[in-house]
Amino acid sequence: MLIDGYDDDPLVASEELLSHPGFWATYLMWMCETEEDEPSAEWFGADEADADAAYEALTADGNWPVFRIPFGGGHTAVVMSRNLPDDSGTEYFVTHPDWRPGRHGYLATVDGHQAGPGLSWQELIHIADTADRTAPGVHDRHARLLLLLPALGDGDAPAEAAGVIAEALVQVGAPADEAPRVAALFLDNSLWEAAHWSRPGGVAARRWRAAALRRHPPV
Repeated sequence: MLIDGYDDDPLVASEELLSHPGFWATYLMWMCETEEDEPSAEWFGADEADADAAYEALTADGNWPVFRIPFGGGHTAVVMSRNLPDDSGTEYFVTHPDWRPGRHGYLATVDGHQAGPGLSWQELIHIADTADRTAPGVHDRHARLLLLLPALGDGDAPAEAAGVIAEALVQVGAPADEAPRVAALFLDNSLWEAAHWSRPGGVAARRWRAAALRRHPPV
């Protein structure tokens, strides 16, 4: 069993796909589309053939690729491609071994009826920077940040956010001259209405324990 609660689904640990030359273009390119510009795989250091091959791997029938992002306190953020023939999408949630079986901290769903956002900028950076290297999954901070980027929705993201995203893009292979523009497009083209987050004091992991009590976010 890869993820508790998905015993009967064809989940496949797929962290090796991150090294595919077309992965980031396939995973993030849709967030860069504007009325003026059609995004290109070249913005991510790939070509169209690479992107097409990565797309086939991510959406293959019978396989649900899973990317695990272990962080503090035994928590793991999960990005899961839900490759149902008539209901495909990407799920973002948090797991912990001490939570009730089948209960997860909901973050976001990206599909035809998307729901979110699930992360503030502060939370995104916290998870990216607190890798638990004793647990399986993605440990590189840049890849962790980019994997969770679609779940971000923060109307109060700091001015340096675009620079942090651009640096992550360069580290995974995007051309340095394209990365700042792509990063700005990510922040401008969020799926979500601007959210303004407020958290009580205490360690960040408390939010994930509270989130485990609900399966659906406010929409």
